Amino acid sequence: MKKLSILSLVLAASTAFAASPADTLVIQSSSDIPTMDPGVTYDTASSSLVDNMYETLLTYKGASLTQLEPRLATGWKITNGGKTVTFDLRKGVKFHSGATMTCADAEYTFERNLVTNSAESGNWFLAESFGFSGNANDDKKVTWSAIDKAVECNNAGQLVFTLPKADPAFLAKLAYTGQAIVEKKYSASIGEWSGTEKDWKAWVAKDLTGSNLSKKPNGTGPYRWVRNDANTYLFTAFDGYWGKKPSIKNVIRQKVPELATRQQALLRGDADIIDGGGRAVDEAQIKGKPGVTWVDDLPNTSAGAIFMNQNIKASNLLGSGKLDGKGIPANFFSDVNVRRAFSYSFNYGQYITDVQKGKGVQLTMLLPTIFPGYDAKVKKYTYNKAQATAYFKRAWNGNVWKNGFTLTANYRANSVPAQTAMEILKRNVEAINPKFKINLQPKQWSEMLASSKKGEEALINLAWAPDYADPDNFITTFYASDGFYSPRSNFKDAQIDKWNNQARSTVNTAERNRLYSLIGNRAYEQAAYILMPAAVSYNFYSSRVTGSGLTKATYNPMTSLEWAGLTKK
Repeated sequence: MKKLSILSLVLAASTAFAASPADTLVIQSSSDIPTMDPGVTYDTASSSLVDNMYETLLTYKGASLTQLEPRLATGWKITNGGKTVTFDLRKGVKFHSGATMTCADAEYTFERNLVTNSAESGNWFLAESFGFSGNANDDKKVTWSAIDKAVECNNAGQLVFTLPKADPAFLAKLAYTGQAIVEKKYSASIGEWSGTEKDWKAWVAKDLTGSNLSKKPNGTGPYRWVRNDANTYLFTAFDGYWGKKPSIKNVIRQKVPELATRQQALLRGDADIIDGGGRAVDEAQIKGKPGVTWVDDLPNTSAGAIFMNQNIKASNLLGSGKLDGKGIPANFFSDVNVRRAFSYSFNYGQYITDVQKGKGVQLTMLLPTIFPGYDAKVKKYTYNKAQATAYFKRAWNGNVWKNGFTLTANYRANSVPAQTAMEILKRNVEAINPKFKINLQPKQWSEMLASSKKGEEALINLAWAPDYADPDNFITTFYASDGFYSPRSNFKDAQIDKWNNQARSTVNTAERNRLYSLIGNRAYEQAAYILMPAAVSYNFYSSRVTGSGLTKATYNPMTSLEWAGLTKK
């Protein structure tokens, strides 16, 4: 009770923005926390908390994106041509409930993820490893017997995964936040799935966002949840943690929507880490200020593009629906000449200057430059009015140039980068031919995500941040006919599908890289997307805080900031 009363005082003081003590890390963010259940964690805000309460079998080693090291596992062995993966589990690990972790907990975790799997969780790519195309509602192959056999504990207490074929990305997938180990007995006791066949069907595709486990999290990580309300979450160091004890005792995470309020709290020393406002704003208002440490030129692991939907399923964006100057047909972008013309119409250098303040890199393919498989030698489009004109004249047998077109494109409301990108494209396309018209209109982001999933957006600016550090997570997502983004673009290419399937079936790194280069060049030829320049990442935080993950040498873009590696003075 004494500990909780002290924490209550800390919580109340920090909520009022009083100076934060040295044993308390204060984080201020603009966003809500959708969930604290690892089984449905699929956003950075939730991950930032879950990663500090829960642990995965293995994780990334230091700043490396290619080297993995054990965490709740102590080692692993791959046999049977890559189809059997066996893990030795760490002994003496305690959950926050006080229970000791066993192999049964790990087995329960992965079976739970396969049972509840949905497109809104990070479990779809785990399911793919076992040959499942969804959950039991989507795929008849997903039976209780298939799930039960996919992951089991052997007589030696080892965790054994059995895959239908080798998956070169499997280990990286297990390092994802959503694969963190949960306790079977505790979860069942608070009303979660029992872990047995008797009630598994009731949990198929069940939304875990507001689950009882989300409300009362229980991991093995260095920090345990104490309590929260709508805007403030309180955590304290877990005394029973198996690893190195954290230096900072308490962590408070607050939702503070106003950027100016967050900035003032950081500059006063009341907050240690805050959400920024974008490079232009942060450089002007935060960089170089007393008490702030600024770290620049960090690796970026996202990739984005303007999608040119080849089958637009929203008549309100098509005008007349014909190529008569007053609209476009639904398959307007199915002509490669149209896509090439649009790709040559975008001014990549201007976007880097205006939006990224010179801190941007033009991509050759939709894969982060630091990922294996990225080929800087793949051709890329540049802004070229003459080339754009030439391809517009070829498009649709000359009818695009002759008749012109009118299309409507939405952009993310209140997003300066998204609006600027669309305005650059609109201005340059319309300058080529007075018969060309692009109408732009803002739209709420949640609405755009929903409509794009249905294939209803004509042009939409979307990006992808990786779930696991393997090129498959980007190449399949963007370029595969059945990839996550396929309904948004309706881009399909049989040759790319063939190369991608080959890359997904071999563990030979050199061969995979060769195949990804072929995909990159083919995607260029087909003008699959308008590739957006990738921003150079940066970070800033209170100079009172130091530790692993903050410096350029220790920063890993695949992991959330680990509070246990920080110290504060």
